[in-house]
Amino acid sequence: MELRISAAFFLAVCMAGCGSSSNSSTTSPSPSSGATVTIVSGARSLTTTAYSPNPISVSMGTTITWVNNDSSAHTATSNNGAFDTGTISAGAQVSKQFNTAGSFPYHCTFHPGMVATINVQ
Repeated sequence: MELRISAAFFLAVCMAGCGSSSNSSTTSPSPSSGATVTIVSGARSLTTTAYSPNPISVSMGTTITWVNNDSSAHTATSNNGAFDTGTISAGAQVSKQFNTAGSFPYHCTFHPGMVATINVQ
């Protein structure tokens, strides 16, 4: 009986410890810390409307998530090398955080006519 109580206590302590470390290292983003840019269906044949919204204005520290709603792979690649999402497969998403103020024009490396701008304030 004493062994069962000790085992139950040990298990409860382990679970509580795991729960607290998980909660302390994981934070939920607040609504103001993220923004979404959609790569629209048929984007490869579009220009300034391939990424929506375009332009997008965000505060420093905002994480932007590109969601690819097209059937083709795309990228979001800064014209000046400030960021590159790499390939975003159809149906996938990629996020990048913007910690520096400025205007960041970008394009798709596969479809250079797809263009947009991020304004970070």
